[in-house]
Parts: sequence; C-alpha cells; structure tokens
Amino acid sequence: MPYAWPQDTDFARWELDVLERDCPVCGRRMHICDHRYRHFHTLGGPVELVCKLNHCPDPTCPGHARTHSPELEVTIALPKWAIGWDVLCWIGHRRWARHWSISQIQAELSDRYGIRLSTDSLARYIRHYQIMLAARQQDPSALRRQYESVAEIILSIDGLQPEKGHETLYVVRELTQKRVWFAEALISATAAEVRRLIAQAKAWAEALGKPVALWLSDRQDAFVTGIAAEFPEVPHRYCQNHFLRDVAKPVLEADSHTKVQMRKKVRGLRAIEQAVLKRQGVAASGTAPGDDGQAAMTATAVPADPPGPESASAGAVVLDYCAAVRGILNDDQGGPLHPPGLRMAAALEEVRASIQRDLDEKKGGSQRSNSVAWPVASTAASMTSGPNKRRSEATSRTSRRLPRPSILEEGAARTARGSSRR
Repeated sequence: MPYAWPQDTDFARWELDVLERDCPVCGRRMHICDHRYRHFHTLGGPVELVCKLNHCPDPTCPGHARTHSPELEVTIALPKWAIGWDVLCWIGHRRWARHWSISQIQAELSDRYGIRLSTDSLARYIRHYQIMLAARQQDPSALRRQYESVAEIILSIDGLQPEKGHETLYVVRELTQKRVWFAEALISATAAEVRRLIAQAKAWAEALGKPVALWLSDRQDAFVTGIAAEFPEVPHRYCQNHFLRDVAKPVLEADSHTKVQMRKKVRGLRAIEQAVLKRQGVAASGTAPGDDGQAAMTATAVPADPPGPESASAGAVVLDYCAAVRGILNDDQGGPLHPPGLRMAAALEEVRASIQRDLDEKKGGSQRSNSVAWPVASTAASMTSGPNKRRSEATSRTSRRLPRPSILEEGAARTARGSSRR
C-alpha cells in the first residue's frame, strides 16, 4: 500500500542522472527519455527524488528498448520504500543494539523527525534489517577476513528457550572471535536435527580452512552424539557456566528449604500491625466510653512520664520493624555464591538484636545509656516494681510452661504496654 503523504509536505528536491551516458551496445551517447519521481523520508526531512531515465537514441540499436536508471538510486533508498537507508539504519540500531520496542521507535520517529510509520510498516522494515544483518554476518569473504590471523577456532552450541512451550533457538558460536555463526529454531531437539547444525558448523570451519580445537556445550545427549559423529578427534568439554549452574542446584534447593523453615517461624506480622494501628486509632479518637474509671485509677497509681517524641513514635517503630521483616522475607535476590537464605538469616538476626537492644533500654538493662540519661526515671521504675516482685516471679514461672512468642510479637507487646502506661 503506497504511503499517504500530507498535502502540505515540503519536499527537498534531489535529482539523479545516469553516470555512464554511453550506450553499452553501440557506444552512442544516450538521451533522457523519461523521469521517475519518488518520495521518501530521511532523517533530514522528506525528499522528492527525480531519477532521469536514459536510453539509446538509435532505433536500430538493440539497446534502444532498454531504459537505464541512475546507479546511485539504490544507495539512497530501495525501490518501493518510504524511508531512506539512514532511517533504516537508525531503526535497526535502536531495535538490535538498544533493544527498543516497536512502540518506542514509532514514538521517537514521530516526535523527533516527524516520520509517521504504522506498526506493520515498522515491523516489515525491521525484518528487512534483520535479513540484511544475518546475510552480512554469514558473508564468506567477511568471515575469511576476520579469521585470517586465527590459528584455530573454538565452537560452542547451546539452546535458548524464551518461554515454556515456545521453540528453542539453537545457537552456534565461535569463541575466539566472540562471533555468532548461525542460529536456528527447532521444535524438537532430536539427535538428527542437532547433528545437522553441527554438520553445518563443520562445513563453515572447512570453508575457513581452520581446525576446530575444542567444542563446548552443556553436554546434552544430542550434543554429545552429534559432536562425536562429526568431530571424532576434537575434545568436547563441559561449559563452565552450565557446570557451575548444575553444581549450585543442590545448594539453592537446600537454601530454598531453609527459607521456608524460617518463614514458618516468623508469623503474625499482620496481626501485630493491626493491633498497633487499632491502638493508634483509639488514642487518636480519645478514651473509649466506659474506661474513665480505669483510666483515672491508672493515672493516679502510675506517675505519668514527661511527654516526649519516643512515646508518640512507639507504634511507628513497631510498624517499621514489621515492614523491614516483611521485606527481608520477600527478598529472593542472590545466587549460589550468595544464597538468599543466608542473607535472610543474617538480616533477621540483625532485626532480633535491634529489638533486644530496644527492650534492654526500655527496662533499664543498658546501664551505659539509662544511668546517664535518665537516672531519675530508672530509680522510679525500681521503686514502683519493688512490691510486685513476688507476682513477677509467679508470672515468670507460668511463662516458662507456655510456648515462647516470637521476638517480634514480644517486642510489639512490650512497646504497646509501655505506650499505654504513658
């Protein structure tokens, strides 16, 4: 379908003529017999290309019926294209070097250069670029020039499956020059299909005249039998990347099992958050009805601490701890050298130590901080807790027979009790 140009398009006019004006048959100078007009996009703007067509003026010459076009026309734009070579190279570079999507390329062409192409047209131009790139990569003369200084070559083969259920792309690469030789998508990786690819690699190596020193693969059965049949005297080694990946499988499986066990022990984050949020909502709305007598008795029995930022942010601290623990439990980053389970255990231990330090400071266990900063508060706390020593011991004996709550639940409960006393 021809490209629809707007009526007000301002074209730059380019004219081309035949370089060799002499008739190739009789040698007479050819005359201009017609003009061909073309319109296409360039990165510099729309262009109207005027091609001057020539033919031999002698009606008796066999070359009179042949029309000659300008030789430079195909170096500017191919026939029936709405874009020039510069636009095609720009599209191909963004697609294959920068991995842009078709929508990104379409938007950039429209915003920056005013070139409006449909999605189908862009996909067609990308296919053209891909075919040309593959042909350039497999050019025998270019390969021979690249491998002139190479004494021997090392080949590898591997299968790449983008998604489950899709065809697997089998790629043959040469490792000394780090060059992809060819690739082909196979529905089934049978021994015959894989051997055909290995035989093609053998033909390429023979065309280059270079010996194959080594084959590398993940040692699938089809690879082992195919390489042994086509390259009987060439060593076949296990790919280092695949070897480390296979070695790491049992480590990662054990690490995954450990993460599951740790997640089972850390429970109740949502219940703690709901309790803190509910307590904050009650505190914001005031004292609940029916609690006036209890509140007055508590205020009379326990001296109120001076208001400070610590009492106002106690619930926020608990919520921050819960958010930190949830992030630790959901962190799956890492690999076989840095297993995520070990990182999770270390992070949870840091949270436990942090909560324990908060609890020690809360009950006066940290002498270095409490004795200097709050000497009066520490004395008052010891005088108040003196008459309740026997009841505390009874409570401790009872708590030994019950299951011990997690460190997060214990820290949240103590923080909440401390906030209520204030």
